[in-house]
Amino acid sequence: DDVVILSVARTPIGRAKRGAFKDTTPDVLLAHALRGAIERAGVRAEDVGDIRVGNVLPANGAIFARMAQFQAGIPHSVPLAAVNRQCSSGLQAVADIASAIRAGHIDVGIAAGVESMSSTGMGDAVPPFSQEAVSACAPAADCLVPMGITSENVAAKYGVTRADQDAFAARSHALAASAQREGRFTAEIVPVTLADGTVISHDEGIREATTADGLARLRPAFKEEGTTTAGNSSQVSDGAAAIVLASRAAAHRLGLAPRIMGVLRGYAVAGVPPAEMGVGPAFAIPHALAKAGLSQAEVGVFEINEAFASQALYCVRKLGIEPSRVNPNGGAIALGHPLGCTGARQVATLLHELHRTGERFGVVSMCIGTGMGAAAVFERA
Repeated sequence: DDVVILSVARTPIGRAKRGAFKDTTPDVLLAHALRGAIERAGVRAEDVGDIRVGNVLPANGAIFARMAQFQAGIPHSVPLAAVNRQCSSGLQAVADIASAIRAGHIDVGIAAGVESMSSTGMGDAVPPFSQEAVSACAPAADCLVPMGITSENVAAKYGVTRADQDAFAARSHALAASAQREGRFTAEIVPVTLADGTVISHDEGIREATTADGLARLRPAFKEEGTTTAGNSSQVSDGAAAIVLASRAAAHRLGLAPRIMGVLRGYAVAGVPPAEMGVGPAFAIPHALAKAGLSQAEVGVFEINEAFASQALYCVRKLGIEPSRVNPNGGAIALGHPLGCTGARQVATLLHELHRTGERFGVVSMCIGTGMGAAAVFERA
């Protein structure tokens, strides 16, 4: 029995620390996404069998996620858990709910992701550890390599130049700006009403005037004489997204078959060296395609997270993907990268793009801190 997607909903993505959501807590963001996804799916909240929420930075993500559930009108009888596979957490939530549906544990579930990088800093994500034990184990020590340095490692090892990275970043902004002007994100987004009554309905990070020449003037952010800058890296952001999934049989039984947007066809996670974690998609995507029984040539759209231009560009080149099929509406360099949210946000963007273009298959993928990559294959309904 297929696992189908009945609806997707995401908040606008705000700029962390200085944007519209800088004073908005993650429970509020998540509640908006959950409520929007349920309303779009047409499912009764009490029919949801389980909720999985991807979240990275706060230590108590499951607590505020449960609070968000209640704010969204989902009763206490519906269980919830949080999941953290770092930057793939939102996609891991999709995989977890899909697995529960396939196993027959539930018929309908919600996968979501949320991050408020305004309220919790990256430094808060590292737990206590044994300095002595970690120092004696090189791979373990590499798990502490700063993300920006892993980007520099990929750029240096695989020959991704500064000019290449800046051009890729400028492309992301140009495509996102075009998509925003044409209203392509409108169907994904549920507006967020702030405490003062202000309604936020558009992504904040897109800079239409960005050019490669302008980006070339920025200083390296992580390493002297390096090539990774604030301009060719993903933005720190706030946002939430939610997806309602069901078995195809349940969708028909509940009268929701006309709302089916797509089908999850395959999912895979691959491990890579922690010090060059950005190469993860180059390994995860082939695994996911193999599980789906598809060739790369059959995929019309690839949503590959732009954690850094260096690693995203390397993965595209390594796999030989036609660049026009990658992030046609821009990516995290322009839109932002709220860590736990991103995987779910990518699914929302991908499914709408498949319907807009008529392409049949699409892939969502991202690199993962400490050395992994994740990928999922979707088919348009």
